[in-house]
Amino acid sequence: MADDVGVVREATGEHRPAFLELFFDLVFVLALIVLAANLSATPTGLAAVQTLILFLAFSLVWALTSWAADTFNLNHPRGQVQVFWVMTGSLVMSTAVPQSFDRRGLLFVVAYLAIHFGSSTYLAVAGRQHVLRIRNRRILFWVSISGTAWLAGAFVPGTPRTALWALAISIEYGAAVLGWPTPRLGRSSDWEWKLVGERVAERYRELMVIALGMSIFIAALTVGPENHTAHRLAAFGVAFATSVLMWRIYIFRAGEALPDAIVASPDPSRFCQFAVVGHLVMIAGLILTAAGTALVINDPLDRPHPNWGAVMLGGPALFLAGASRTRSPSRVPSAGRRT
Repeated sequence: MADDVGVVREATGEHRPAFLELFFDLVFVLALIVLAANLSATPTGLAAVQTLILFLAFSLVWALTSWAADTFNLNHPRGQVQVFWVMTGSLVMSTAVPQSFDRRGLLFVVAYLAIHFGSSTYLAVAGRQHVLRIRNRRILFWVSISGTAWLAGAFVPGTPRTALWALAISIEYGAAVLGWPTPRLGRSSDWEWKLVGERVAERYRELMVIALGMSIFIAALTVGPENHTAHRLAAFGVAFATSVLMWRIYIFRAGEALPDAIVASPDPSRFCQFAVVGHLVMIAGLILTAAGTALVINDPLDRPHPNWGAVMLGGPALFLAGASRTRSPSRVPSAGRRT
């Protein structure tokens, strides 16, 4: 195989988000739209839990793909293969979302595991550097463990599937927080990821913009080409105003402070990984907000149900909670992740 020149980024090279990453984000915004629409169709507590499980699965795929781009040059053809693989799998996952806890559970799981196993294997082979092979072998080890729960859940219906998939995603996030501790390989160190603060901050801000766009798309699609009553249009106006306020809160608060917070952190790479948590909480809030918006626009004069209040109030509350976690490097927990 050819050497790594051109595929692995140089430490002194330019680190800006590639255009391919913006293309990849289009697939992620589709997933968010489908998740929000699916939740608005069935606004129950169980549906909210199931939506959270699927959202965390998509989010882990996005995070690992974005972090890998700090190591691999996406302007090189060999560096682009993995992103197109992830995009393809994510599209299949998105199509399976509406019936993922019914008839298309196996399709969702196969696509999800194919993304992880294919990406980690390819990156380990394409990079060939020792640290990159070890990093991806750790991920493969933990996906192999969680994969048994994913597959087992795909073959059982109802609540058992929800429980098994919740276990699977908990294993994956728990492993990530602990640094993917693996027998004979130890834990992943932050320096192995070579995360560049400026580039990661820009990727997170791009992610938030597309998530805010998702909430606007849901509102506009719910209004539809017909039934433009005054009440529905008023509800749409409120929904758009809410998105604008959330944009200002993020851009002029958390988003504006994020690059400086990364620089001020004693462990910038660790803070880059930690900051994604706050962004995922904010996006979860946007999904709830978008689902609540769809409920109100569909029938603005209907008597509100108890579940509606939890969705409509829980969304902004989650958004504000996530925004508060992205500004201060002092909030970063101790890494404790050295091999």
